[in-house]
Amino acid sequence: MAEMAASESAEEAPVRELRVNGACLKTDEFEAKLDEGKIEEAEASLGEALSLSSEDARYLLGKLEYQRSNIESALCVFEGMDIQAAIQKLLPPPDEKTPPRKGRSRPGSMQAEAQQPAGPVLEALYLKAKCLQKLGRATEAADECKTVLDSIEKIFPQGIPEVISENKMQETLNRAAELLPELWKQADNYDEVIAAYRRALLSQWNLDNDCCARIQKRFAMFLLYSGLDAGPPCLAAQIEGSYTPRNNLEEAILLLMLLIRKYLIGKTKWDQSVMDHLGFALSLCSQTSVLAQNFEEVMPGVFPRDDRWKALALCYNGAGENGVSLNLLRKTLHKDENPNDLVTLLLAAKICSKDSLLAAEGVEYAQRVISNANGADEHLKGVGLRLLGLCLGKQARVAPSDFERSHLLSEALKSLDGAIVLEQNNPELIFELAVQYAEHRNLSAALHYAKQFTDATGGSMVKGWRLLAMILSAQNRYPEAEMVIDAALDETAKWEQGPLFRLKAQLKIAQSLPMDAIEIYRYLLALVQAQKNSFGSTSQGEDDRISEFEVWIGLTNLYSSLSHWKDAEICLGKAMELKDYSVESLHQKGLINEGCGNIDEAMTNYTDAVVLDREYVPTLVLLSSLMARTNSEMLPVARSCLSDALKVQPTNSMAWYFLGVVHKRDGRIADAIDCFQAASILEESNPIEHFGSLL
Repeated sequence: MAEMAASESAEEAPVRELRVNGACLKTDEFEAKLDEGKIEEAEASLGEALSLSSEDARYLLGKLEYQRSNIESALCVFEGMDIQAAIQKLLPPPDEKTPPRKGRSRPGSMQAEAQQPAGPVLEALYLKAKCLQKLGRATEAADECKTVLDSIEKIFPQGIPEVISENKMQETLNRAAELLPELWKQADNYDEVIAAYRRALLSQWNLDNDCCARIQKRFAMFLLYSGLDAGPPCLAAQIEGSYTPRNNLEEAILLLMLLIRKYLIGKTKWDQSVMDHLGFALSLCSQTSVLAQNFEEVMPGVFPRDDRWKALALCYNGAGENGVSLNLLRKTLHKDENPNDLVTLLLAAKICSKDSLLAAEGVEYAQRVISNANGADEHLKGVGLRLLGLCLGKQARVAPSDFERSHLLSEALKSLDGAIVLEQNNPELIFELAVQYAEHRNLSAALHYAKQFTDATGGSMVKGWRLLAMILSAQNRYPEAEMVIDAALDETAKWEQGPLFRLKAQLKIAQSLPMDAIEIYRYLLALVQAQKNSFGSTSQGEDDRISEFEVWIGLTNLYSSLSHWKDAEICLGKAMELKDYSVESLHQKGLINEGCGNIDEAMTNYTDAVVLDREYVPTLVLLSSLMARTNSEMLPVARSCLSDALKVQPTNSMAWYFLGVVHKRDGRIADAIDCFQAASILEESNPIEHFGSLL
């Protein structure tokens, strides 16, 4: 209906013009009257000059003042309009019955033509809301903005047609739909914020794709970061059979994935931040594999390919697919791509530090980090040294000789010592250093770092308490270790107490109190059952929790140590009902058969367990001892098995003892003496659990 334009030269103030139905009129005369506060006079002059109604003249004057940043004056102009009466004139007659809407309205509908004058009235209401917002009256502004949307729904009770003859009204609708949630935020009315977002996304308003995308993104961000519980959407607003999110996180993920889908089919422009928010949301619920799928669906060229590979590697690493992740990182680190990217090198080194066979490759990556961490990236040198220490420790497990293994372990400890100098407040590094010192049987240093870790984490980490108790047990300070466990139980949530109670049971066994240990295992079974009733089977196997299988295996081992073979068989049967084929159950089955005199069956059980896991030290030790006792021709095989066990656990006193037995039976008396001496020294500092189980 009307347009407002401004022109200016380098030396003159802007000159505004009004163009209405082909007529052009300069605004200086009306601006002067408005500046003097003569609103009615300006309204009358404008209406007479352009043959406008009172409402249309007021709308143009209010818009003029808003554009001149005279907010209070603009608000006075808009408040002089009888907007409600104007809107009432636009509503369809109450007795008019509109047929039910089937699909979207076709262009040129009769209803859209009939409501052509609605645009200026609704824009006046929208501008009034903007004025109130600028004056800090957020609640009033939100009410006015909501009136815009309510009015449009009344004018178009069957929904907005796809093409309205008056584009200005659709533009006002888009702006009002975006503005309303922001106004409610400013008014601190968060229930209305959620309602406004959902109304905009679920109503048939024909919002343009870009506007709808902005609303979806803002709503998803609000759900993720506001800290409020939005609750599930109202079922009445959903299409029958559609998916209904149950909480904020699910609703945010749904919105963000719909946004990605819109981009893929070309309905909206690419927005990198959408993928960032989706990555955060999916990481919270451990669904990084879904994020990887979204990265793979994005068209080539959106991301540089090395960035895409790096993002995919992070996703697959989070999903536990380390092999796929490492292959992607290797491509990123190719000499023709980005061979010295520090983040990629660190992630590759971290993955390699989990696997003895990849540890040598991880050492190379960590050394490259240390060499290239200069200038602004110098803070990453400590991380590189930490990963170098972990990789060297893993590499020592597959070292071909005792000398090389000892050298690698020494270098690992040296790297961790260097890392702690650069990262003195890194709790994880302190913990790893404590474990390394404990494995080297430097128990005083290990105890110092274990206490430091517990202080740094405020006693909130179960593994810190476990390490502290294990170090005290290695020093034969069992009462103090038990006091540590009791203190940890007081500080720990009920569902995370399983590993602590298991450790307490082992302390009782070490103090020759088997009946007390049995009582603790009975309590553990009750705890696991309550845990299953509360969370289902998914609660098993999680960090800081204990599974029912582990409890039954612990009881089996306890009864076997007491030579109560029938009770041990019953407990093993319970364990095998949960996992019918595992290295732990095969080991215990072999132990029972050996105790009952079934040597052939025991040998078969131990062999099957070793085939299942070549690094399960307890089975390697018992298999070797059995072979050494029963058949002198198998002494070389027994010696090989014990050497493998010592690669994994160089401080295992039983492995050293039986290696001494093998050397003695083979006639190597000097070697046997050395092994017996090592076993004797290590036995004095044996923990109730192997320290390496904590890493």
